[in-house]
Amino acid sequence: MAAVQESPLTVRPAADELEGRLEGHRVELTGYCYRMLGSPFEAEDAVQETFIRAWRGFDRFEGRAALRSWLYRIATNVCLDMIAGRERRARPMDLGPAQEPIEANLNTLPEATWIQPTPDPDPAELAVERDTIRLAFVAALQHLPARQRAVLILCQVLRWKAAEVAELLETSVASVNSALQRARATLATANLHSPDPGAVDEELLSRYVAAFQAYDIEALTSLIHEDATQSMPPFDMWLSGREDIFTWWWGPGIGCRGSRVLPAGTANGSPAFGQYKPSPDGGYEPWALQVLEVSAGRIVELTFFLDTDTLFPLFGLPARLES
Repeated sequence: MAAVQESPLTVRPAADELEGRLEGHRVELTGYCYRMLGSPFEAEDAVQETFIRAWRGFDRFEGRAALRSWLYRIATNVCLDMIAGRERRARPMDLGPAQEPIEANLNTLPEATWIQPTPDPDPAELAVERDTIRLAFVAALQHLPARQRAVLILCQVLRWKAAEVAELLETSVASVNSALQRARATLATANLHSPDPGAVDEELLSRYVAAFQAYDIEALTSLIHEDATQSMPPFDMWLSGREDIFTWWWGPGIGCRGSRVLPAGTANGSPAFGQYKPSPDGGYEPWALQVLEVSAGRIVELTFFLDTDTLFPLFGLPARLES
């Protein structure tokens, strides 16, 4: 995303123009708040609160700063307020080691524990943002103190200058540079691996869908890396290695056999699918939003988000499938 563009927004808009101007910044502010908060629903709430505060404080906006900069200042303060005094959102692998693929290891944690997936922006923006919207990157951001998080997103993701960030946060350029250095050092310890660049391998994904729906172990073995990981929020258990993943699929997870899978676009820069399990009443009921990470022609990570009540509508997936 480009650096702050001050013109032509340095002109103070009339009050009756404000709603349109605010809406023009909704998408980018939502992306910023999502990286800060780790939840698309909290990000939406933060942007709404930003707009409410902008309306209420509009009489104090004198056009000395760009409207965009002013909105980012408000959004940052909203996010800092929301983060204060709460636990960071995480992924299961952030909370402890991999576990055995047995049902006794399933422990449910509250929704607020987890990084949630978000639908991607339009393809042109995604090409630029892919690395900075991935689940692992967003989870790594949550390890940072809130102000460091804001500095890193503004400087490294949105490409703001240190002086612009210092003005927004009402601090010095030296403080911004110091926070950015510490944030980068923390992220360097997160061991983030890069996904495949460029276009998604549609042929690989088609083979995966066919193999998963057939529960074809031989075909799945050729598609899933031997060191792949699997997690299933809101359960804290995660699995390491294809062997343990298949032990789960053919053991406690056998109810997924015969599932149907629908493409759901991309989530956090990765292919996403809606999974529907066979229903005792006929047809198929929603089970998980699958988000796959692919590297070197193999699936290296599978995340099954089980909160279908909120995530399926977000990704435009039907409530159930008929036979």
